[in-house]
Amino acid sequence: MNPTVLTILISSLGLGTTLTFIGSHWLLVWMGLEINTLAIIPLMIRQHHPRAVEATTKYFITQATASALLLFASITNAWTSGEWSLTEMINPTSATLALTALALKIGLAPLHFWLPEVLQGLDLTTGLILSTWQKLAPFAILLQLYPLLNPNLLLSLGILSTIIGGWGGLNQTQLRKILAYSSIANLGWMITILHYAPNLTLLNLILYIIMTLTTFLLFKIFNSTKINSIASSSTKSPLLSIITLLTLLSLGGLPPLSGFMPKWLILQELTKQSLFTPATIMALMALLSLFFYLRLCYATTLTMSPNPTNMSSSWRTKPNHPTLILLTSATLSILLLPLTPAIFTLI
Repeated sequence: MNPTVLTILISSLGLGTTLTFIGSHWLLVWMGLEINTLAIIPLMIRQHHPRAVEATTKYFITQATASALLLFASITNAWTSGEWSLTEMINPTSATLALTALALKIGLAPLHFWLPEVLQGLDLTTGLILSTWQKLAPFAILLQLYPLLNPNLLLSLGILSTIIGGWGGLNQTQLRKILAYSSIANLGWMITILHYAPNLTLLNLILYIIMTLTTFLLFKIFNSTKINSIASSSTKSPLLSIITLLTLLSLGGLPPLSGFMPKWLILQELTKQSLFTPATIMALMALLSLFFYLRLCYATTLTMSPNPTNMSSSWRTKPNHPTLILLTSATLSILLLPLTPAIFTLI
């Protein structure tokens, strides 16, 4: 792609998200979401591959439907209340429609059907943008609307997302689909606690973006799209294989890594709110997510053989990747060190 065109598209992505962040008027917020969607479409279709075209078409139809539903919710609220402000959504029907539209935009269950197929049809770089940056604008709206949303509906969407995210990733062999179901499960944790402790939602979102960014960059370095390709590519750099191992375990929520911290705090808050059944269900579904991450870790460690011949050749092999990606992955992996004990000592 032409560098000028690529710069314009990346700038448009930043502009759309910024408009949503700073906007308090529904039309300005909707405009930011539309700019965000239209900017990523050319990035998704730049490969001119049938799978990329199919994924782009599905994404465009889904996002257009969500945007139309969100605009309808804002117009309905303005019609009944006379207010276009984001925090003045007093109509319960409009609030429910807005939540449905935002759930469709980020891929919450049961509106998750598009996310695994779309992510599977994209390359790792565009999939990284879709899994991280594209979540920021909808969550900026949710963090402003949470006092007006139905807590029971939020809890139902969150529990259903953790269940589907846990079960859906068990029988997958494609890494991008596994990351898609992981995204659904992590979004479920964020939505569940949104009404009770929005600061925990923000903490979970930040850690999720850091861990997902590191995972996608590592897979980009190894050029891995399937589980068996991890096993064959880890000989390129044993150090990066160890970083991949830690990253996957942290993303799965294994204590005491950083990914365990938001899950533990969310379960603690749900217990304080006397929501014992949802907390139990989510804890069990977290074990399912951890299971398929452990399977990825097992595939990563298959080539870490004690055979001296294999080890000497693997250390001499230079991975085919840009230095910038390697440095970025190494830097981000530092943030995956065990943070939970340090946080708990301050609480």
